[in-house]
Amino acid sequence: MFTGIIQSLGRINSVDNANSMQRLLINASALDSPLRLGDSVAVNGVCLTVATLTGDGFCADVSPETLSRTTLGELNAGDTVNLEAALTPATPLGGHLVTGHVDGIGTVDSYFADGESVRLQITAPDTLARYIAVKGSICVNGASLTVNEVNGAQFGLTLVPHTLQVTTFGELREAGRVNLEVDIIARYLERLLLGERAAEKTPR
Repeated sequence: MFTGIIQSLGRINSVDNANSMQRLLINASALDSPLRLGDSVAVNGVCLTVATLTGDGFCADVSPETLSRTTLGELNAGDTVNLEAALTPATPLGGHLVTGHVDGIGTVDSYFADGESVRLQITAPDTLARYIAVKGSICVNGASLTVNEVNGAQFGLTLVPHTLQVTTFGELREAGRVNLEVDIIARYLERLLLGERAAEKTPR
């Protein structure tokens, strides 16, 4: 589990796409949390497992399933990524509960300055629209953000100066693609409201 509070920026040192898997070599030297083999790290909001430790970071393997559902397959050597180590019982929950399991990819519709902040509008996949609510939380590329407005599957956010400084959001542009994870509480609530119908199989 994570909080959606980005702890540091990392850099992709190399990308190996052999054998249908992707192996990322990530420079995580700015991450304060010491890493061990098997630890979980959110990379642009995607929970990855530390497979190998290196002098300045770690290697992680990305499965074809994850590549099909996230933007990790678009990364290249030299790209900057948002990093967060898994939370511990002593971690302040400054954002919201985040699993690192991306629900879908959103598209940036607009990105413009509003004083020292930036206003951002993103369109989510239609299947995720029902989980996005005004003043609710959503995880975008690993960062916990508050939804300002909703119009169908499109929603608006404000990026304050601090967020722009400590994340990759300063690099976003219109038509860019971002990883989205909706609030896990909304997902469970939907399931609970189904009652006994939750046990029914969906026709194929």
